[in-house]
Amino acid sequence: MGGVNSPVRAFGAVGGAPVFFERARGARVWDADGNVYLDYVGSWGPMILGHAHPAVVKAAVRAVERGSSFGAPTAGETELARLAREAFPTAERVRFTSSGTEACLTALRLARACTGRPLIVKFAGAYHGHADGLLASAGSGALTFGRPTSAGVPPEIARLTLVLPYNNPEALAAAFAAHGKKIAAVIVEPVAGNMGVVGPRSDFLDALERLPRRHGSLLIVDEVMTGFRLSWGGAQRLLALRADLTCFGKIVGGGFPVGGLGGPRRLMDKLAPLGPVYQAGTLSGNPVAMAAGIATLTLLKRDPPYKPLRDAADHLAHGLRAVARRHRRVISINVVESMFTVFFCKGPVTDLRSAQRANVKAYARFFHALLRRGVYFPPSQFEAAFVSAAHTPGVIEQTLAAAEAAFRDL
Repeated sequence: MGGVNSPVRAFGAVGGAPVFFERARGARVWDADGNVYLDYVGSWGPMILGHAHPAVVKAAVRAVERGSSFGAPTAGETELARLAREAFPTAERVRFTSSGTEACLTALRLARACTGRPLIVKFAGAYHGHADGLLASAGSGALTFGRPTSAGVPPEIARLTLVLPYNNPEALAAAFAAHGKKIAAVIVEPVAGNMGVVGPRSDFLDALERLPRRHGSLLIVDEVMTGFRLSWGGAQRLLALRADLTCFGKIVGGGFPVGGLGGPRRLMDKLAPLGPVYQAGTLSGNPVAMAAGIATLTLLKRDPPYKPLRDAADHLAHGLRAVARRHRRVISINVVESMFTVFFCKGPVTDLRSAQRANVKAYARFFHALLRRGVYFPPSQFEAAFVSAAHTPGVIEQTLAAAEAAFRDL
């Protein structure tokens, strides 16, 4: 409906008609009219190696030639789970799903079953998929229960979610002081990517580590976006953060539909068929997605691209700041490893409230000015952009030249 199968593709935030793509390779995508773009969306994060990496394509083709789906276990599931456990040692058991949404809703169900508690804490501006209980926004006060952000979500379900400001350890402490005996889990994007890229403060990380465990709650770290993106061990290794449950997606499937959930045996063994917490999926552990994921993670392990990725993102951010200054434009750029966002506002941007100061109309004009010059940024001020291993220094310089002309237009 609306010509798209996911709302952000509709260009509703920037105006105009969405681009329909036909093919991609490396850092470039081609649309249905034959136009070519330098791509900083990367399918919203999975394409860390670049589009159509030969090893990933080869693995996927070989897998689909053997059969696209069996509805039964395959060795690929075990191998991909082994790689995930190697990178995330707390993930002693892994259950694969078909999407990050499924992974997160399963983590919440499991947390409630293991603690016997009803409430979930999430943070304003974070996105953990479109499960009913996660489509909640903050109430009118700091400690009020959530209210629905989507039609069709009953208020009774939204009220089981406490929505707190990101990067605010005081709010988290107050929530536990008021409701600690009822909170099953805190779910967090360790680096937020759906209010634009926002990194965590050290005192916020400390509160995430300390408060849930003190009150007998679980910490669910949503690494759907950051897992294998920020480091081989995701944000948890980069930030020294310990999860009780970890949610996977995106990169772990090599660009195919995938999600996953990992944690210690004592929690994961509560899932069916070993335990009473039901979760199932016809295409869970799809053999083509498993093959693409194994190929991707094997390459990331064998030849880690993380320093070159960080250098490319830093080079791009530094160049964009310089271009903006030359054209007397006020921007703030948040960069965390290979993730970044250009906010059209004066910084710092540390949470949803400060992100919402951004001039969305200015971003929309910048987006279209770049698009006309063959650069595809996220079609929303509040989405992360991504650098891949295919974004060579030449690609970055070409992007900066396009940005120079785009700022001149503005």
